[in-house]
Amino acid sequence: MNTPYCRPCEQAMTRYGKTSTGRQRYRCAGCRTSRVAAIDTSAKDFALFLSFLFSRQRQRDLPGAGRTFRRRTARFWQLWPTPEVVDEVHRVIYVDGIHLGRSAVILIASTDTHVVGWYLARSEHSQAWGALLARIAPPQVVVTDGGSGFAKARRAHWPTTKVQRCTFHAFSQVRRQTTTRPRTQAGVELYGLAKALLHVRDNTGAAAWLAAYTQWRATWEAFLAERTRLATGQVVLTHQRLVTARSALDTLIRTKTLFTYVDPANFPVDAYLHMPLPATNNRIEGGINTQLRALLRDHRGMSLDRRIKAIMWWCYMHTEYPASPARILRTMPTDTQIQAYYRAAASRGEHARDIGLPGIGTAAVWNELHHSTSYITTWD
Repeated sequence: MNTPYCRPCEQAMTRYGKTSTGRQRYRCAGCRTSRVAAIDTSAKDFALFLSFLFSRQRQRDLPGAGRTFRRRTARFWQLWPTPEVVDEVHRVIYVDGIHLGRSAVILIASTDTHVVGWYLARSEHSQAWGALLARIAPPQVVVTDGGSGFAKARRAHWPTTKVQRCTFHAFSQVRRQTTTRPRTQAGVELYGLAKALLHVRDNTGAAAWLAAYTQWRATWEAFLAERTRLATGQVVLTHQRLVTARSALDTLIRTKTLFTYVDPANFPVDAYLHMPLPATNNRIEGGINTQLRALLRDHRGMSLDRRIKAIMWWCYMHTEYPASPARILRTMPTDTQIQAYYRAAASRGEHARDIGLPGIGTAAVWNELHHSTSYITTWD
């Protein structure tokens, strides 16, 4: 497997003794040239790096307290896993963001079986979401928790895609305002409606829920319109928290994003009962974000740069067709290459994506991670 080939003759070389240092020498029978061939273990070392990253091992438990491991794998932290452009049309895609404190957020898109894209930004906003969606073919339905800027980005990049607002997040949005122990009868009834939202299973149940909610609005309209004058003279709504919860539900109903998963128009005529659409984004919240948080917890103490790359490597290795370690080493960009992209773009007053930079993140985030100010930092 590791026998070298003679480049001019294009034939396998044979063993030809050893050097004074004990290294194996090889000789070509055709041109009679000899050389020492070093075995490249980069791919094997990179596979070891990924295996450790996705495990619960600690470096201090490795042989030599991890010193050998760090020496063999330190160079791989320079690599950036980049997502591929996805032109396959999926029926459902889930989107969500995992926040790394207040410093950064990684926006992730996935199907029921694998990750299809990710994007690094400082916060959730329409430009960041747009950069993620632009690299993925518009699906039939997207399930979202209603992150900031997503609606605008979806209208721009996926105009034909229908939206399902995660019903658990809709419930949680009401619960934050009413609490689990409402003090008014209106709050008790609204909290009960929010809990009932989690148990809607078909179009009939959705119609019944909407009728009950409409009745609640009519019953408590005057109550919610009450106002109170503060000591400062300012007049405010007496039940502002209930009004906020009502407004949130009104928006979901008006935009028709609350019951997309039971709308018969979204199903083939003969497959309504056999192809259910999801009501929540539990697939990404529990299936991906939970594992990513566990990864960061198992390897706590990493710098922000390494935490970001650890999440991206997990996402890449859970795509549909991840490349082999050897191919990854040949194709993935490094810190130096990406920095050169940003510098070249800044020198011409261009955005980095205009010169072919893979959609992994913005220059503003890159600037914060690498403490450089030689390129534009206002793109994010």
